Amino acid sequence: MTTKRFLLPIFILSCLSAFSQISFGDAQKINDNWTFILQDAPEAKNTSYDDSKWQAVGLPHDWSVKGQLSPTLASCTGYLPGGIGWYRKNINIPKSKSGEKVYFYFEGVYNRSEVFINGHSLGKRPNGYISFAYDATPYIKYGADNTIAVRVDHSLSADSRWYTGSGIYRNVWLVYANPVHIAQWGVYAYPEVDKNTGILNIEVALENGSSSKATLTIVNELLGSDGKIVAKSSQKVFIAANQGNKIATKINVKNARLWDLENPYLYHLKTTVFKDGKSIDSAVTQTGFRNFTFDSNKGFALNGTWMKMKGVCLHHDAGVLGSAVPRDVLKTRLKTLKEIGVNAIRTSHNPQAPDFYELCDEIGLLVLNEAYDEWEFPKRKWLQGWNQGVPGFEGTYDIFADWAEKDLEDMVHRDRNHLSVFAWSIGNEVDYPNDPYSHPVLDGGKDTGFSQPAYGGYKKEAPDAMRLGSIAKRLVAAVKKYDKSRPATAGLAGVAMSNETEYPGALDIVGYNYTENKYQSDHKKYPKRVIFGSENVHDMGPWLAVKNNEHIFGQFLWTGIDYLGESGSWPSRGFYSGLVDLAGIIKPRGYFRQSLWSDKPMIYAGTYIGDKGTELSKDAWPLWNYKEGQMIRVVCYTNAAKARLELNGTVIGVEKQYDEKKGVIYWDVPFTSGKLEAIGLSNDGKIVSRYSILSSQQPHALVVNDKNSTVDKQKGVAKIIVQVVDEKGLPVMLSDNEVTCTVSGSGTLLGLEAGNNTDMTDYTDNVQRVFHGHLVAYIQATGGNEPITVQFSSNWLKPVEVTVKVK
Repeated sequence: MTTKRFLLPIFILSCLSAFSQISFGDAQKINDNWTFILQDAPEAKNTSYDDSKWQAVGLPHDWSVKGQLSPTLASCTGYLPGGIGWYRKNINIPKSKSGEKVYFYFEGVYNRSEVFINGHSLGKRPNGYISFAYDATPYIKYGADNTIAVRVDHSLSADSRWYTGSGIYRNVWLVYANPVHIAQWGVYAYPEVDKNTGILNIEVALENGSSSKATLTIVNELLGSDGKIVAKSSQKVFIAANQGNKIATKINVKNARLWDLENPYLYHLKTTVFKDGKSIDSAVTQTGFRNFTFDSNKGFALNGTWMKMKGVCLHHDAGVLGSAVPRDVLKTRLKTLKEIGVNAIRTSHNPQAPDFYELCDEIGLLVLNEAYDEWEFPKRKWLQGWNQGVPGFEGTYDIFADWAEKDLEDMVHRDRNHLSVFAWSIGNEVDYPNDPYSHPVLDGGKDTGFSQPAYGGYKKEAPDAMRLGSIAKRLVAAVKKYDKSRPATAGLAGVAMSNETEYPGALDIVGYNYTENKYQSDHKKYPKRVIFGSENVHDMGPWLAVKNNEHIFGQFLWTGIDYLGESGSWPSRGFYSGLVDLAGIIKPRGYFRQSLWSDKPMIYAGTYIGDKGTELSKDAWPLWNYKEGQMIRVVCYTNAAKARLELNGTVIGVEKQYDEKKGVIYWDVPFTSGKLEAIGLSNDGKIVSRYSILSSQQPHALVVNDKNSTVDKQKGVAKIIVQVVDEKGLPVMLSDNEVTCTVSGSGTLLGLEAGNNTDMTDYTDNVQRVFHGHLVAYIQATGGNEPITVQFSSNWLKPVEVTVKVK
């Protein structure tokens, strides 16, 4: 048996500052009062340029999602446009800041950006998912306005297999700093746990941007959740002029509280830099103690407890909001996934916004942090429908040679202090057979074991798959440069082909995409290999392959939430396999997964016409409106030992045992209106769970889920669910009424999202049809103290009004 132990840093970024993300200086968000134009305007970099006719926007901003859906555009983008855009903003840098350094920090700009200050280029960053900072000090005018301009080139709009968004779609920060300060992402800590003692290893990297040498004292204080100091250390360090240096130390905590998924206990690490007895810089980072164990035979353990990862793959958009997703919306979505029973997220297939990692730390979710979907050659990008027509080959492969290691290093450097991150993925399906790499094994044969789909057999003219090993070794080395405490991994699509190369051997743990049939044979052939399902379908079989095989430590479903892009033929906004829809509402398949993954008693019932009740290819919605006497299949998902079905209080579905192999209980019954109820029972016959569906009448009124919403006045976002109901207040699932939303007061409408994948109407206005009887309105506070009044109206329906308080 081979055991690999990785003791992980466990940090949470403060939601009140950027200290722990940027790790130095005085950081201030500068998201407000930008101007924008969707065209190339090369002269816009100059301070004298007149942008008075440009659009006023706030950040984060995604211009693609606000564009016109069109069947002439690429299906991989969700039929939304790219283009070239410019952003500008004037910033007054006070004269009092003279002598301090000035930086601009971007969490992400999609993509191929260039940043200018007062007409001077600060640099270019082609990767749209990577955070970066520029030192603007040489070009700053202190005591005057300074013009920052950003060019964003997403003219290669079909450069990804999914929707990316376009523009400055994450936060931007202005950072003032003493010339002597902590380096960017310069605080690194990782824990060890020895019995009841927590050992926090700390490194602090420092920069001296002055022309004088500096003697500093670095103080690290660890605070518990009550704010009391539980441990402290102090070190002196010398830094030569215009040089850097770092210190390494460790602090011990007796009876340390461990972070786990149910009780994510957090500490705060405060790092302060003193010069001549005066504090000149500091950083505050949330942290804690825990460890991971990966074992080729036993799988995965958190803090010594063996467990299964119940994971989902997750893209970064949120339907109508595109890729500019507010923190409040992201938090709600992640909490919904955890409610289903999800305990791990794979960032498919790129780093996400810093808010995402903060929230996973706080909520208690594990994260597989992934960097790339393609390496040195392009993959197919579908333009007319998913896996249909003639593909395109735009991509980001052209920047790989120059930026691959740098981008990966920066991902690890930025996110290494997050407790949620358990592994770094260097790629997804870069080994897909003939897309682009090829190998003689693709010709098949009884001795090859190759059974995966490929675009034809071996292609001599295609890139040689043997290159995968050497590239993987380079990327793994880049990961280890900034973090040796976590394993490196990848999602392999062509496992049979990759097994002929050095690729799997370069990884610490190996992800198998849709290749459950090789779990046993490869475990036998490669006994030291730690294997998990990095991408899987929702069927019962792949889950049983995890549940029933001790050496497979988990799976990651494709996907957790519906997303834009990878669309089918028009009309189709995106990919529809999520447990949760584009509006953030749990779908029937989400309840099926909850029955498998949640420890809390649950039961769900859905219906449809047909006889495929044991399959998940057809969602069973909670609908009980059919023709009298019509035979209806009622599908039940539960974690109870058995279930029965009642109609208007009378048993119409006999008691049935839970089916361990299929996970589904179902009955075929004739329709009669009323109350249909699925009842979950324990083995001794006690009722443990109930779920009811009621027949509804004609649509009568609109209602909202919460009439007492409160949001932070600094751009807090309220999610309001609007439901169509009948005269008795029952939800009308079949309604598709058009709803108008009107907002007044200190707020604005960000978007209306019904979750309908085939609705290709305008999503940029305040009118939208409900889907399954409901839609979601995202209302954002604009900074004022006045309450936000939101009105919903629809022809022939009783309107509803809700007041959102600001705090």
